[in-house]
Amino acid sequence: MTAIYKREIRSYFQSMTGPVFIAFLLAFTGIYFVAYNLSAGYPYFSYTLSGSLIVFLVGIPLITMRSFSEERRSKTDQMLLTAPVSLFGVVMGKYLAMVTVIAIPNIIFCIYPLIIQSQGTAYLTVDYLSILVFFLLGCVYAAIGMFLSALTESQIIAFVSAFGILLVLYLWDGILSLLPSSAISGLAGALILLAVAVFYIYHMTDNIVLAGVIGAAGVAAGIVLYAVRPALFENLLSRLLGRLALANVFTDITSNSIVDVTGIVLYLSIIAVFVFLTVQAVQKRRWS
Repeated sequence: MTAIYKREIRSYFQSMTGPVFIAFLLAFTGIYFVAYNLSAGYPYFSYTLSGSLIVFLVGIPLITMRSFSEERRSKTDQMLLTAPVSLFGVVMGKYLAMVTVIAIPNIIFCIYPLIIQSQGTAYLTVDYLSILVFFLLGCVYAAIGMFLSALTESQIIAFVSAFGILLVLYLWDGILSLLPSSAISGLAGALILLAVAVFYIYHMTDNIVLAGVIGAAGVAAGIVLYAVRPALFENLLSRLLGRLALANVFTDITSNSIVDVTGIVLYLSIIAVFVFLTVQAVQKRRWS
């Protein structure tokens, strides 16, 4: 894993992808920092960071798009798949390299609250917690982007798909407000989510019987529950999908100075899930 990590770190800085991401994030945050914290005298650096979330929409796909897709395009993934290292080690080596690139500007951000303190009142605890959550959110986005890169050999497709998904997550609260709240809509939405899950299971296992059994059992369970207690399906989509508004964990710190511990656990869980899914996608590539 260490060799993979060092190789990926070198590639990020030799190709200028890493420096461009770091410089752009620092520059964008610096503009907000000067405008809000230094010129306007606003004491919370967390508010400045909230304006930089939009940089992740482009920056994270930029550093994740080539992680596996380039290996597949150039056929160098065959060397990785036959190397004397576990697939988990390969995936973690690549992922930790991305995390390192994301961590560098966040470490530099730690200086900014001290600058605010030197000029007057500062809230260091809130600011440093916001930097931590901002970093973890970037790690979540990187895990999602890495998984999407493992599904294709085109860097362009990997970039566009990651950008699209991150944009949807960024706008998630507004999207949820448009969803219907009736019970029948909740049932329809649950069946659509089930269909997506069944399709993924079939894609990963190529076992139509297993996917069909899971799909049939899910449909039957949903219809029975709807017949017995339709109230369970009211606002179901909003309740099920509400936690996917990932940026809310960060904005709670910005708006209310509240740290949602369950949100941090959610971040770590999503990272673990997408690292696992990436391993499975690469494993499927090995045997296909």
